Amino acid sequence: MNKLLRIVVALTALIFASLGLRWLVAPEGVAAELGMTMMTGVGLSTQIGDMGSFFLSLSLFIVLALTTGRRSWYYPPIVLLGLTAIMRTMAWMFHGASLAVDMIVVELVVCAILYFGSSKLATQD
Repeated sequence: MNKLLRIVVALTALIFASLGLRWLVAPEGVAAELGMTMMTGVGLSTQIGDMGSFFLSLSLFIVLALTTGRRSWYYPPIVLLGLTAIMRTMAWMFHGASLAVDMIVVELVVCAILYFGSSKLATQD
């Protein structure tokens, strides 16, 4: 069971790393997949920088959690993804954004996987 869980957690890191790197080399494609249009000027710099760093940070934290066995490395990606789900919901509630249920569900499922991983895979607090 722990081996399968480790693989699932590692796959999330790989997916996030792929998304982050794609923001560097092919931002148009990943933006379209996330329902975004490409900005211009400083907005484009912010879009690529913020989105790329978000996904690469998620990946890095998960890799650190898996390689060090420290439970504390699981918490940053859980917080980032949890807050993203909350902010998406608030964008819908207060700013007229579309309710991105599919994205919110994915974020919450990954949070649950990481939380479960922190309790089963971590060897240190």
